[in-house]
Amino acid sequence: MHERQHIAMKLTKKKRLGVAIATGLALTAVSATAIAQAAQPAAAREQDQLQALYQAAKAEGGKVTVYIGGDAPGQWDSLADAFTKQFPDVKLHLVTDLSKYHDARIDNQLATGHLTADAAILQTAQDFDRWKKHGDLLKYKPVGWNDVYANAKDKDGYYTGVFYGAFSYIVNTRQLPANPGDFKGTDLLEPAYKNKLILTYPNDDDAVLFGYKQIVDKYGWNYLAKLVRQNPKLIRGVPGSSAGVASGDYLASIAVGGDARPDGTQVFSSTERFNSWAQRGAIFKKAPHKAGAKLFLSWLNSQATQKNAIATWTWSVREDIAPPAGLKPLASYKNTDPDAFVKFMSNRAAVERFRSQLELYVGQVKGADPADPTDTLGRTPGSF
Repeated sequence: MHERQHIAMKLTKKKRLGVAIATGLALTAVSATAIAQAAQPAAAREQDQLQALYQAAKAEGGKVTVYIGGDAPGQWDSLADAFTKQFPDVKLHLVTDLSKYHDARIDNQLATGHLTADAAILQTAQDFDRWKKHGDLLKYKPVGWNDVYANAKDKDGYYTGVFYGAFSYIVNTRQLPANPGDFKGTDLLEPAYKNKLILTYPNDDDAVLFGYKQIVDKYGWNYLAKLVRQNPKLIRGVPGSSAGVASGDYLASIAVGGDARPDGTQVFSSTERFNSWAQRGAIFKKAPHKAGAKLFLSWLNSQATQKNAIATWTWSVREDIAPPAGLKPLASYKNTDPDAFVKFMSNRAAVERFRSQLELYVGQVKGADPADPTDTLGRTPGSF
């Protein structure tokens, strides 16, 4: 072998060795970074992500409008206040109204080409599937998406649940059996409940309506006829029903939720089904403030917010967040299925048939919109 060839081969071996060493060092650095990230608590990692989203939202102009379902003015002010405290340079319009009014506004805004809502958080689950199909939603997986239960999110990432709602009986604590789970809908037909029931119009709220559908499926229409003979007070809005029991003025309500203290409590019967669902949230593809909307939904789904603002009163949609004191994990309740409400809502013809029949018993809805009693929200609330 010529001397020149021998030297060339030695140089080639050295080069290969150098590349191998460099590659090994690079892989070691990547592994070290991955290990460091994995060791960092989830909450800390998420806060870093939120800070990056915050900077993007500020660069966009620092604005965001979110339409959220609810039945009382200011119902979600605590959320808005917490968000603004953490991100003071982003102006949030969090507009509360019944979901069935918000979705109509959004559809009209989309139809007219003047979208005000950047994001929506509503109980009208069927709207999100429709908006996704029509290409109206932005594909976005918020912070913590991988920790969200599968039944609370779209597998493709177009919408994500922000909390689980649950509607059932609310009853005066003195009226309950020794085991509250033994309470049944037929108990409300007893003489003690005559003139002492306060009910949210089920034909006004589809989540309440589905609760009644489950009762009728179990006891039949004759049960409703007997219930009406108890002379219940019918009102608009869920908070009013829970408040009526909480005050002691009424003894029970049906298919509602909320804080009924000091005199009442929410009861999940062991023998009857109750309605639970994931309240969905999504960003619109044509949202004028996409960065602001990403920040809000990521903040809402973050571990810290789910733990401190959601799991204090209801089930979090995240697998790594424990339920509030006094509640078991939602999946352990065998007489509820979060997917059942979604299926009910998706068949609009069946929903309207049931609503029309039920209205023969409870009458037409009367009273002002509980979330907009002065009728001032209009078609584009929350516009900047």
